[in-house]
Amino acid sequence: MKNLVKMADLTNEEVYELIERALQLKNGAKVNPREDLFVSNLFFENSTRTKCSFEVAQHHHKLNILNFETYTSSISKGETLYDTCKTLEMIGCNILVIRHPQVEYYRQLENLTIPIISGGDGSGEHPSQCLLDLMTMYEVFGKIEGLKIAIVGDIRNSRVARSNYITLTRLGANVTFVCPEVFKDPTLGEVAEFDEVIEQVDVCMLLRVQHERHDSVFISKEEYHHHYGLTQARYDKLQEHAIIMHPAPVNRGVEIADELVESPKSVIFEQMRNGMYMRQAIIEKIIKDNHL
Repeated sequence: MKNLVKMADLTNEEVYELIERALQLKNGAKVNPREDLFVSNLFFENSTRTKCSFEVAQHHHKLNILNFETYTSSISKGETLYDTCKTLEMIGCNILVIRHPQVEYYRQLENLTIPIISGGDGSGEHPSQCLLDLMTMYEVFGKIEGLKIAIVGDIRNSRVARSNYITLTRLGANVTFVCPEVFKDPTLGEVAEFDEVIEQVDVCMLLRVQHERHDSVFISKEEYHHHYGLTQARYDKLQEHAIIMHPAPVNRGVEIADELVESPKSVIFEQMRNGMYMRQAIIEKIIKDNHL
């Protein structure tokens, strides 16, 4: 694996390898420190969980982190993404972690000789989030194949939905979408009514309504919550073993009732914890596979 920018970069075997390694790290396994390597995190969209968990993972590897902020970089002077990345490569950076609003931004970076880990490309894919989601499911159920999963929310604009659908179906899970008509993505799977599937699912994965990607308000927060949010009434219909997931940030009272964010079935904050271990595993594999 030279880069990790989309889930197709990984075979099924590599997906499970990363899950198993991340779980080992969570249970106390150590990584080999690499104080000779440099990494830079280029985040052109705001981020808390992804950026900070990558940074903590990098500290566990004892990598040297080259600070990068868009507002103090030459991007503000018109420098291209390629020239910025090539500059970092030339001064000795070994790995780049990039989040960018352009879908498939990485295609313009094919002449780089250093590996790229994507922190998300617009509404394209979010591979590290997908892997930590898979890790969380596997940790709870001991399997992926055969799980029934409802992905609920802003499907059309969600890189999380796309990466998860591609990979979960490839691994044998059954994925159904729940969303308003305006959020449907015809390139992905079937759409069902929330109340028709809520009693059958093993995993209820909620997605943030991405207001920043909408040209206008299509529905009130209250109406969305009534029709597509996880209310207490819907929570009560979940199977005993079912879990609630959300990549966060959470719009409380919109995708999920406030009091359910830390309910017994919720693993939302455990997902965040797992994200750091999964990103450690990703960095370790990138270092190994690129012979760094």
